[in-house]
Amino acid sequence: MKKIIASVGLLILAYSCTTNPFTGQKTMALVPDSEIFPMSFQQYSQFLSENKVVTGTKDAMRVESVANKIKVASERWLNANGNIDYLKDYKWEYKLVDSKEVNAWCMPGGKIVVYTGILPITKDDAGLAAVLGHEVAHALANHGQQRMSAGLIQQAGGVAVALATKDKSPEAQQAWMQAYGVGSQVGGMLPFSRTHETEADKIGLLLMTIAGYTPESAVQVWERMSAMSGGQTPPEFLSTHPSNQTRIDNLKSWIPQVKEEAAKFNAKSK
Repeated sequence: MKKIIASVGLLILAYSCTTNPFTGQKTMALVPDSEIFPMSFQQYSQFLSENKVVTGTKDAMRVESVANKIKVASERWLNANGNIDYLKDYKWEYKLVDSKEVNAWCMPGGKIVVYTGILPITKDDAGLAAVLGHEVAHALANHGQQRMSAGLIQQAGGVAVALATKDKSPEAQQAWMQAYGVGSQVGGMLPFSRTHETEADKIGLLLMTIAGYTPESAVQVWERMSAMSGGQTPPEFLSTHPSNQTRIDNLKSWIPQVKEEAAKFNAKSK
């Protein structure tokens, strides 16, 4: 049993091998990019083949144009901070997909989808930049890699609990496993996910501002998102995302420092 727990501990400590330039923090990297990126690219291609990709329209071209500006902003920031080769394995791609779902998402390595259902919320290029900045930030901060690593640790912990309780009655073992499942999710995975969302909000706000978009637009996007939800969201501690109000408050508090940082790149808001 002690060996099992020690093994889980070693897995948890393994994350310290990688420092992300955007967050400045050690990140979990139990699965290398050389394995994650090809998987991501394949799954992205499969998704596009199974869904209606919008091409040639004004909205599709807007997604491509704004996303490219965000990508260039990230390259400028990385180059200025001595990380010229950071994006060498990324293969950026941004697609607009016909769906009523109010969402956008990103896969590791720079594969991004924007659903048409979110366009009424973004409204203009600056609003779209807020969403795309957030999604690009997920890719840059290696959040997909970290979530996969955290999932492996959670599974290893489950195995350790199962082995530690193997001599107990089936009912007792089941109770322990359920307690571990709830505890690791509410006390571990969900806060972990919310941290990622907050990181992506902050990095994305900086990137959109460097790209020349007004950061106040990000606040307005989330105000519209909040109004659309009508307050019908789960409690923050049970959610993968911070509450709308938390995000709005955070964005407002970051705007002065983001503008100061973006000014180093001669960014002019539009």
